[in-house]
Amino acid sequence: MLINVITIIYLVVAVILIGFVLIQQGKGADAGASFGAGAAGTVFGSAGSANFLSRTTAILALIFFVTSLVIGNLNSDIKAPTSQFEDLSNVEQKQALPVKTENSDIPQ
Repeated sequence: MLINVITIIYLVVAVILIGFVLIQQGKGADAGASFGAGAAGTVFGSAGSANFLSRTTAILALIFFVTSLVIGNLNSDIKAPTSQFEDLSNVEQKQALPVKTENSDIPQ
């Protein structure tokens, strides 16, 4: 149960982290500001979006790495079977066939 909750948190943080990384501007984006694209950073105020997005990305990355370590630690105790005879959980149990008795009601 715990591993399922942590895995869901892990996947949600991974998707959000990808989104935040894609939203950020690259280092070469400042060159475009001199050609008229300078108004793109005014949505987040005069300081721009770099401070908010970089801090949020750092926090999400920290959560991502911590959940990775927790999932790895929880899965390290699971021992894989060494032979096919140790793990018989996939074997279907066969029902016993009816045994024909000598004293049946059918005449011979």
